[in-house]
Amino acid sequence: MSQQKSDYVDDAEIDAELDQVPDDEAVEAAVENLEANGFDVVVVETAEAALETIQSHIPGGVSVMNGHSTTLEEIGFTEYLSEGDHEWESLPGQIWSIDDDAERQAARREAQTADYFLGGINAISQTGELVAADLSGSRIGAYPFAASNVVIVSGINKIVPTLDDALDRLESVAYPLENERAKEAYGVESMIAKQLIFRQEVEEGRTTVVLIRDQLGY
Repeated sequence: MSQQKSDYVDDAEIDAELDQVPDDEAVEAAVENLEANGFDVVVVETAEAALETIQSHIPGGVSVMNGHSTTLEEIGFTEYLSEGDHEWESLPGQIWSIDDDAERQAARREAQTADYFLGGINAISQTGELVAADLSGSRIGAYPFAASNVVIVSGINKIVPTLDDALDRLESVAYPLENERAKEAYGVESMIAKQLIFRQEVEEGRTTVVLIRDQLGY
């Protein structure tokens, strides 16, 4: 089931000041410091351009997995991975076709080591750190090490001045929205159970951040 931020934003109380589109100077500072911290960064103008960037970035013949991401939903990647004309090995389709719960969980863990793992992020500091959290860790578990290559896609509305602001955004913007989504999708509340501060990528070319000049995701 496709879900958009607009589906549940009215039911969540968020700090709207931490969900604004920043000025060009803030975006440039974030890009410069992300690159200094070892991340490759691509800045695009639209959701359509973000999808095209991903399509050209990932070579044919590789395994591809994604964690849940409203941003990936909004740019059309989730649908493209499951139904699009590509030459990738799409792991989500394989995983969710497994009927046995234990086998499916094992396959989800194995998919963390995909050739390419895609997902979103909950906050980006202008000082060059990425912040995210999960209940299960099924998304952020791949980011630090497990996946061979990582592509993180984000609207520039997630850029905030400092790491403290990024952690605040996780609590006061991303979590309330994810909690509403989880209640709608799964019938349970979410929680910030497993948290990641991705300060630096030490493997050259491994992690690419695609920044979209739009207000997308949470």
